[in-house]
Amino acid sequence: MVRTASVFDQTPVFAPERLPVARPHMPSADAILPYLERIDASRQYSNFGPLVSELEGRLSERLGGAAVVTTSSGTSALTLALLALQLPKGAMCALPSWTFVASAHAVLAAGLTPYFVDIDPLTAMLDPRGCERQLKDAPAQVRAIVPVCAHGAPIDCDAWAQFQERTGIAVVVDAAAAHDAIQAAPFLQAVSLHATKSLGAGEGGYVVCPDTEVAVRVRMLSSFGFHGSREARLVAINAKMSEYAAAVALAGMDHWASTRLLYQQAAFKLRIGLKDIDSIRFQEGWGLRWISSVCVVRVPEATLSRLIAHLASHQIDSRQWWGEGCHASSAFENVLKAPLPHTSHLAETTLGLPFATSLTDAQISHLTGCLKAFFASA
Repeated sequence: MVRTASVFDQTPVFAPERLPVARPHMPSADAILPYLERIDASRQYSNFGPLVSELEGRLSERLGGAAVVTTSSGTSALTLALLALQLPKGAMCALPSWTFVASAHAVLAAGLTPYFVDIDPLTAMLDPRGCERQLKDAPAQVRAIVPVCAHGAPIDCDAWAQFQERTGIAVVVDAAAAHDAIQAAPFLQAVSLHATKSLGAGEGGYVVCPDTEVAVRVRMLSSFGFHGSREARLVAINAKMSEYAAAVALAGMDHWASTRLLYQQAAFKLRIGLKDIDSIRFQEGWGLRWISSVCVVRVPEATLSRLIAHLASHQIDSRQWWGEGCHASSAFENVLKAPLPHTSHLAETTLGLPFATSLTDAQISHLTGCLKAFFASA
């Protein structure tokens, strides 16, 4: 707490320290140390070493035996997944504008042509049936589509598998924040292990593959096109996970059950504290059926800027995670797009609130109290 004084009567009062919008939950140095000692003993630091192999095995086991390939980042995971489709250069790839810019960067890095489409207004994610209608008006044949797990929310795997079979359009899921919600599926999925995610390695990612043949291709694409020899069999990049990143991720997986519980507990307390405010809507199932490292809510239109200012005046940070939408970034100003009315509405009604496993009861009380006061006056 920071000691301040009232400008009116100079009576000492106490104001809370600034509450950040996010605070990563990473394994401790003690938890990582045994893995670092294994690196020292093996003297292998990259090139699919024993820790990377163990991590891929544990991720695969968690997903019922699905093939998993680790990568240097979540963005490289998505790029490699798109490259593994082996589509013609410049082929059109649809994706939501309501996403982090890494989604569009990955599409371009894979040599594809991005095409922004609108999301479902309730889920804030692409809807398979809605996409079929939108893609009829696409400027060219769409060969791939990238559904995004908004802020870690699960997608409907069965519906997207049916979409892929029905349309012939390849599905690659950007599941960057969805480590907790992901499940095996008949399409490629890319997950991030960035420090800001629920399972963090500092930097890293992994691709969940529909079969081992595709997994081999993803691995080759991450390692100069090598497979069993020093001959480059594919045009590829270097996107391998290091043993050091694998050490952190393994330590995180050792404590995943308790980490997940901490996120659930923090989410439950926020839900309880805000249960009487009808103006705030959480993502469906957040903190109940699935967890993520962020809290993103919907608020009434025309209140967003005032709410942000109100929170800031009480030393509370907030964030418009995806701004006005990916299409609004100058890097993508020339990217083709469908009409985006739902994206525009979300940009005016979506806000990230402070959330972390380390949130104290006092911080939660301060946050929920400020929100109650704002909506009571509004």
